Amino acid sequence: MKIYSWNVNGIRAVWTKGLFQKFIEEEQPDIVCLQETKSLQEQAEVELPGYTEFWNSAEKKGYSGTAIFTKTKPLSVVNGLPIKIDKQFGLEEDTYGDKTGNPNKEGRITTAEFDEFYLVTVYTPNSKGDLSRLQLRHKSWDPAFLTYCKILEQHKPVIFCGDLNVAHTEDDLANPKANIGKHGFTDEEREGFQKFLDAGFVDTFRMFTAGNGHYSWWTHWANARARNVGWRIDYFLVSESLKDKIVSAEIHTKVMGSDHCPVSIELNI
Repeated sequence: MKIYSWNVNGIRAVWTKGLFQKFIEEEQPDIVCLQETKSLQEQAEVELPGYTEFWNSAEKKGYSGTAIFTKTKPLSVVNGLPIKIDKQFGLEEDTYGDKTGNPNKEGRITTAEFDEFYLVTVYTPNSKGDLSRLQLRHKSWDPAFLTYCKILEQHKPVIFCGDLNVAHTEDDLANPKANIGKHGFTDEEREGFQKFLDAGFVDTFRMFTAGNGHYSWWTHWANARARNVGWRIDYFLVSESLKDKIVSAEIHTKVMGSDHCPVSIELNI
């Protein structure tokens, strides 16, 4: 089974250019998890024969959003975090004074249950250049999302993927020293990612590939993508019990259409 994750930075633009269709035709994924769709389902003209679509769009139009397109019909699909977790971790309106509201209303999580695992696609809030959302990330979002995944794991193994908006180690970005303490590479964000690993989840890409130079996002400035001056901020993490079933984990840098490229895993399942 091949599962892909892609922050498309606006599904309508990628579809209109024909790049999403090309991606599907060439990669033939069994399941595609999307982030930053920036669209309601009825606004997009996406038609993929053989796939069932599940969308979780933000209340704010043209913003955020996740989706799962799958050839295998899931047992169930749930959008967002449970209200209990939302309240437990203080994900209320303007909790941290950032005036951006509750991230649980931004279409950031879609969960599909299959026979042998839960699949969660997530678009983690960006802490922003001025770090105005850093405390929300550190104190609320990251622990809330980890708690949610561990609750799911009590029932069956979990795969979660998406744009986590953090480079975990210095190997995960081209210029680590220049970015220490900046959004996406703060101690708090890196600690949040490390807690996923400490809780038993496995960074699948690092099962197969070590070192730097492997990135999934590039700024539009200074020809960064052509020069491969990027960040690895898109991930697949899996429960420890699924580790031996992972055949491969890849970053598809040649797939164009977004400032991110897709990442994928293949499972023997």
